[in-house]
Amino acid sequence: MDKLLSIGLDVGTTTTQLILSELTVENKGNAFSVPEMVIGDRNILYQSPVIFTPLLSDELVDGEAIARWVGEQYTAAGITKEQVDTGAVIITGETSRKENAQEVLHHLAGFAGDFVVATAGPDLESTLSAKGAGAVDYSEKTGKTVLHMDIGGGTSNLSFIENGRITATGCLNVGGRLVKFSETGEVTYISPVLEGLCGLSLGEIPTPAKLSAITEILTQALEMAADLRPATALLDKLTTKENMGFWQPKKAEVISFSGGVADCIESTHPPFAFGDLGVTLGAAIRQSKLCGGQYRLGEHTIRATVLGAGSHSTQLSGSTVFFDGVQLPKQNLPVAMLTEPITAEKVRSAYAGQDTDTVVLSFAGEPAPTYARVQALASTIVSGSGNREIFVCVETDMAKALGNAIRLLSPQTPCLCIDRVRMQPESYLDIGLPVGPALPVVVKTLVLATKKSP
Repeated sequence: MDKLLSIGLDVGTTTTQLILSELTVENKGNAFSVPEMVIGDRNILYQSPVIFTPLLSDELVDGEAIARWVGEQYTAAGITKEQVDTGAVIITGETSRKENAQEVLHHLAGFAGDFVVATAGPDLESTLSAKGAGAVDYSEKTGKTVLHMDIGGGTSNLSFIENGRITATGCLNVGGRLVKFSETGEVTYISPVLEGLCGLSLGEIPTPAKLSAITEILTQALEMAADLRPATALLDKLTTKENMGFWQPKKAEVISFSGGVADCIESTHPPFAFGDLGVTLGAAIRQSKLCGGQYRLGEHTIRATVLGAGSHSTQLSGSTVFFDGVQLPKQNLPVAMLTEPITAEKVRSAYAGQDTDTVVLSFAGEPAPTYARVQALASTIVSGSGNREIFVCVETDMAKALGNAIRLLSPQTPCLCIDRVRMQPESYLDIGLPVGPALPVVVKTLVLATKKSP
């Protein structure tokens, strides 16, 4: 069995934290079948303390301070960057909107090893938090539909889960850190996303009624997302601009919570205990329709996203892969979704729609294609790709046959074909070094521009 050392680092609106996990790669296939490589055990080796995200100002993250802290955590864990195989470094919530968010990623690049995601995006965050909180496992074990809400400092990431599979994600500008207070209760910060919704002003000490009015508005938006209240323009206003599309309200059998605010749903703290709306918002959620039916707090709350990043961001391709002449690892490869019938013109358009010649051509594939069909598909891809490197991702087990067919038609063209990986529109792909016959991959969305793959 192979093992991968995985890092998870979450630079959030309120807090920053890191974990290190050991992922065990197992072959689930039998001696008479094609190897079926999967990630089995996920063993957490190290969890950092949770710290407040260091800021230079309301608009600037202190990237140098974060990098120093990460270096200290590596030392405490007894590892070096060269030992890291995979994982995720993500900037989440309002922090991803800071003026120097991309600069922060560059500060962290030296700690990332050869293959680590450096990204932020609501789809990825929603998926990681739902897995890290145990909501996906809960749905799979019980068969119940689950709406998971990871409510942090700046945003709430949503995942709708059916039979252990995430079928929809979304993100709202709802979080505890949208308003900040001094130790004596004066308002020191109001997020721009509350413009027109918040009657507070800087320097005032709000009454309990004013605080309740704000948290009631935020809670109503969450209720609308859960289809527990008729949707109004409020839901549209608080849906993040980075979201892939307008969140369609979805009613689930169980509502699951994680994030820092989740810790305030069933516990009592002074109103300004954390210098933000977290305590009041948690109490409002507890009294709302969100907790009127069956609900659960995640197995992990404030650590859900970072646990997902360190233990669940990586998956394995199928074992019938093909790659020749391609330098691995690769990061941030844009994905172009192709629909049937696949033509050379569609392939050419896929490249034309990107600002790079390195594009992953993704399509469903066929469960049992004939030799003639594989040859015809390979010819179409080679014709449409010109002299570019060829990267192909299909859902069905046909990558090796397709890769060999492409190689026969274009012997000098670097080519990689993987299967058993499902892409999403406007997604990106990271591909790591081989693990047995498979390749570790991460499918993600990017909001921040990161350095391109070599």
